Amino acid sequence: MDASFTPVADHALLITFAQTQDLQPRNAIAALDRSLAENPLDGVIETVPALVNMLVVFDPLVTDHSILKNSLRTYLSKPVPDIHGGTQHRVHICYDGPCAPDLEAVAKATGQSTDAVINAHLSGHFDVSMYGFAPGYAYLTGVPDSIRVPRKPTALRDVPAGSVIIAAGQCLITTLTMPTGWSRIGRSPTPVLTGHPDKPFLFDVGDRVVFERIDLATFHTVTQDTSHV
Repeated sequence: MDASFTPVADHALLITFAQTQDLQPRNAIAALDRSLAENPLDGVIETVPALVNMLVVFDPLVTDHSILKNSLRTYLSKPVPDIHGGTQHRVHICYDGPCAPDLEAVAKATGQSTDAVINAHLSGHFDVSMYGFAPGYAYLTGVPDSIRVPRKPTALRDVPAGSVIIAAGQCLITTLTMPTGWSRIGRSPTPVLTGHPDKPFLFDVGDRVVFERIDLATFHTVTQDTSHV
């Protein structure tokens, strides 16, 4: 896939695959990120994948923009593998009462019942496309068209960790108490922050997330169990 390269300071290279997000650039970014993880280039310190581009951070004492650009072009000349080669994760979600304070508002905004919104969300094909904003904040693409609502005009403070929130075509599981203008349609007891230094987050870019519904009693039980881990 064609890509453009932009030097960033003396220690990074920004690879841009598209101007608007779509499946093809997301596949290419996830594939390149995975390839560099499996077969690292000399001097590369970190890769930061996003929705339409990826930042490659390197040690300027080991390599430079030109050398890295040529090496990356070799990677990009290979066929792009399927993004769904990543791991599939089952994430519990509760849509009941206090766990989903914006569920009725989303239903009203989209002209359907709350059950229809829940069923649509459960049927979504969610891919982990990038991390950003805060530790463990995995942006999931794939919200069904039927339940897409815009971000609210103002943010609400103190939204609890584990909230499953949506805005436009994206979904996110919060990892800490935070303000947000996204719609809160459920809450998950599944921990995204693992506590392991080698793999601090549950998901990798390119992974897939499948939501599995639980009731409020199960949510409280699982939450109590994980709080003692």
